[in-house]
Amino acid sequence: MSRGEPHETDCREVLAEVYLYLDLECADERRTLIRHHLDECGHCLREYGIEQEVKALVARCCGNETAPEQLRERLRLKLTELVVFESTESRELAD
Repeated sequence: MSRGEPHETDCREVLAEVYLYLDLECADERRTLIRHHLDECGHCLREYGIEQEVKALVARCCGNETAPEQLRERLRLKLTELVVFESTESRELAD
C-alpha cells in the first residue's frame, strides 16, 4: 500500500497498461515495474482488481473467441482515455 510517498511509476501509466500486463503483452522489465507499483499502491491495486474481474467475465462469455486486432486497439484507446479522464477528474475534485 502507498504510504503517501511518490511512486517510481506514475499511476496513470500503470492503469493505462493494466490490460497489457494482464495479457502478458509487455516486456518482463515492464511487468516487474507494474507489479512493484501495484504492490505499493492501494488505488491502482483496486483498479487492477476491477480490470481483472472484467477480463475474467469477458473470457467466460466469449470462450475461445478472439477479438480482431483493430477492435482490441480501439478498446485499449478508449480505456486509456477513460483512465486519464477519471484521474484528471479525481484531482480536480481534490483541489
